[in-house]
Amino acid sequence: MFHSVDEVAARLAETGYLASPAVATTVFLADRLGKPLLVEGPAGVGKTELAKAVAEVAGARLVRLQCYEGVDESRALYEWNHAKQLLRISAGRDESWDETRTDIFSEEFLLPRPLLTAIRGDDPKVLLIDETDKADVEVEGLLLEVLSDFQVTVPELGTITATRRPFVVLTSNASRELSEALRRRCLFLHIGFPDEELERRIVRLKVPGLGAALAESVVRVVGALREMELRKVPSVAETIDWARTLLALGADTLDETVVRDTLGVLLKHQDDILRAAAKLDLDAV
Repeated sequence: MFHSVDEVAARLAETGYLASPAVATTVFLADRLGKPLLVEGPAGVGKTELAKAVAEVAGARLVRLQCYEGVDESRALYEWNHAKQLLRISAGRDESWDETRTDIFSEEFLLPRPLLTAIRGDDPKVLLIDETDKADVEVEGLLLEVLSDFQVTVPELGTITATRRPFVVLTSNASRELSEALRRRCLFLHIGFPDEELERRIVRLKVPGLGAALAESVVRVVGALREMELRKVPSVAETIDWARTLLALGADTLDETVVRDTLGVLLKHQDDILRAAAKLDLDAV
């Protein structure tokens, strides 16, 4: 998809995703080496958006597996359409079981889920395995087969091998440790909070009506909040939301009243809001 690191950065920027040199380099290498990309970092720093941006610039279909506790093979890989199978069995009462079995375990009755969908067909795809750390450990064994050989075994149909490998992005908030076996198969990228200069560029890009001076103040205040001992510090997504809030309110500058009245956009816990209101010194930032 890409011929150079600079091309990655430029094409992602066209979609509205401003990539740091580290992000652009790792995306380029993942594409060039054909390796899955494991992206870790706090929530709201652009891990999922990176996969969406890559799919957009590549003209590829985004196939997303949203992980959660209890997700299993039938939700991640495939399952059979049991209702349709029962109808087929009822319609063929005069047939032998061997005839019926051959029919009901065919492509017509297969319901592909994200992992199987991503390796079938010749069209370009980006497979996003989102919040991998929320899935049970057993799911990682399933991912190992898919990410090692890009193939899936369906006992009734045989082994399905990808004719065109998808670009794979796994995201993790590091709520639990992923296995070393899974990590070995991936290139690793950590996305943290951006520096002030990059975050200003992101805010100006996402909220074009915001003035340069106010954007700079927004980023500085958010940076000060991130240095406090809070239960949840503001993410980049929340910085953008706050900038949009200030624009909607018609604020030209930040003062104590505006900041106090809108802290709920940035902070999601009452004790964080109280702590920030007590400690934040606008004159110092």
